[in-house]
Amino acid sequence: MDTPALKVQLQTLPNSPGVYQYYDKNGKILYVGKAKNLKKRVSSYFTKRHDSHRIDVMVKKIHDIKHIVVASETDALLLENNLIKKLQPRFNVMLKDDKTYPWICIKNERFPRVFPTRRLIKDGSEYYGPFTNFKTVNTLLDLIKGLYQLRTCNYDLSEEKIKHGKYKVCLEYHLGNCKGPCEAYQSEQEYNENINAIRQIVKGNFKDSLHQFREQMKRHAEKMEYEDAQRIKDKIHVLENYQSKSTVINSKISNVDVFSIVSDEGYGYVNFLQISHGAIIRSHTIELKKKLDETDKELLELGIVEIRQRFNSTSKEIYVPFKVDVGEDVKITVPKLGDKKGIVDLSLRNARYYRQEQFKQMKIVDPDRHVKRIMAQMKEDLRLNVEPRHIECFDNSNIQGTNPVAACVVFKNGKASKKDYRKFNIKTVEGPDDFASMEEVVFRRYRRLLNEDQPLPQLIIVDGGKGQLSSGVKALEELGLRGKIAIIGIAKRLEEIYYPGDSIPLYLDKKSETLKIIQQLRNEAHRFGITFHRNKRSKTALNTELESIPGIGDKTVVELLTNFRSLKRIKELPLADLEQVIGKSKAAIIYNHYHKD
Repeated sequence: MDTPALKVQLQTLPNSPGVYQYYDKNGKILYVGKAKNLKKRVSSYFTKRHDSHRIDVMVKKIHDIKHIVVASETDALLLENNLIKKLQPRFNVMLKDDKTYPWICIKNERFPRVFPTRRLIKDGSEYYGPFTNFKTVNTLLDLIKGLYQLRTCNYDLSEEKIKHGKYKVCLEYHLGNCKGPCEAYQSEQEYNENINAIRQIVKGNFKDSLHQFREQMKRHAEKMEYEDAQRIKDKIHVLENYQSKSTVINSKISNVDVFSIVSDEGYGYVNFLQISHGAIIRSHTIELKKKLDETDKELLELGIVEIRQRFNSTSKEIYVPFKVDVGEDVKITVPKLGDKKGIVDLSLRNARYYRQEQFKQMKIVDPDRHVKRIMAQMKEDLRLNVEPRHIECFDNSNIQGTNPVAACVVFKNGKASKKDYRKFNIKTVEGPDDFASMEEVVFRRYRRLLNEDQPLPQLIIVDGGKGQLSSGVKALEELGLRGKIAIIGIAKRLEEIYYPGDSIPLYLDKKSETLKIIQQLRNEAHRFGITFHRNKRSKTALNTELESIPGIGDKTVVELLTNFRSLKRIKELPLADLEQVIGKSKAAIIYNHYHKD
């Protein structure tokens, strides 16, 4: 705490709910936060030890504290959200999604028009939405247009002007898209009944419109007006077809907001599903950039307040995967089973898909950010001191104890660097001894890098459990590199990750990107090692047999294998075929060697 004035401010803070703001010595806003108890919350920044380096940095910069006392925690939540959007503090979570979204407007006028807009004008008009894209809006408006004939002109259809015959019906009337209220061909009462039905449809309630159309169809049928009855039947079909495309959850679940979150090292992704009359009528995901290592609970609370404000939600119940605190007026439900749990799981799946899409787009648009994110995630997951930008992985191959070899593969910034791969023939170990072989190749690899003054990796991975890991650690100790390079072992069976001196393995989430990269390294090392081992073994076997024939040298062996591919085929060839490739004298030697009988 750098000033006496700051100490005084802390001592005089009230024990009330409110919002606090931190400023630096230049008067620039650093952070906005909410609290049930301002004094306790703000004091904790200066008295607690923080795990996050970024919180320490922020606290050191605080020069002045301002606060606003509010009536309740709900008010604090809303005020915090508004101030963050307005002031854009450096250390607050950053909302990445700040687009303007389309609405459906029912205009405040006689014979109201219904149309899409991005601008909200406070003239008494009704706005429904916002919708996440214009495709949804246009689909809904096409549905409404097919069900009800509404005017599209912007005339002032006052009773007086219609009475005096100021307007004439246009082409829309003759096409059957409008009933001509401008010439009093349609009453205001009938038009407003249609508008009331449209209000219910844009809210996701199709029940009333379907009932109304069925009654109309029945009346036309009773009067034997079969063409009119068929026309109404077509409208019922359109409405039912549209309704069936909505994801139906459970008709008993209505007017509920569902939220979930997935997050990684740098970002949180909050998904929102709006349920009305048993169907999902809206799905939206926002991206939140972390600034102070915020928890999922903190991010989800912020996301819920932001989304409910943006979409003007009045739902009295919220389903979430874990308990959150977003005010006294909303019922929070954490479902454990059944349809309610299913809808929370669906929201979570949507959040995951959105995150995956962002990653794919990031790889294309901003590969540097993608690499930074993966490296930061690996550093956290593997409890490393630095990001593992340069990783090397070792694997031994000695199938049936023959021709022992080893492979080292290299990944830089999460990608294979094949020009840096290295192969090793085991020189000092007799027989199949994985532990001794691992010690030899790790020692040889890093002795050479040290001698040549080459950059060392930030992480070494050995394929195997505690035994192979101990061998790798021993080699690093001999070179004086123990503690300077992180080293881990990965056991094949359950994908356990072992650390030096720790008998309890680390288990990473099977879907985590960190584990996927480690598996990719291990599999690549195994592939590279097996290929080298196979080539060496087959070359030794072939060369030994062919070169053991007196009068046959390397050049002849290569020529034979190039043309005939396998030793088996060479043994079975007729003399004439051999003569065409290697000449009469050498062909006779090979042929006689395999046809002594």
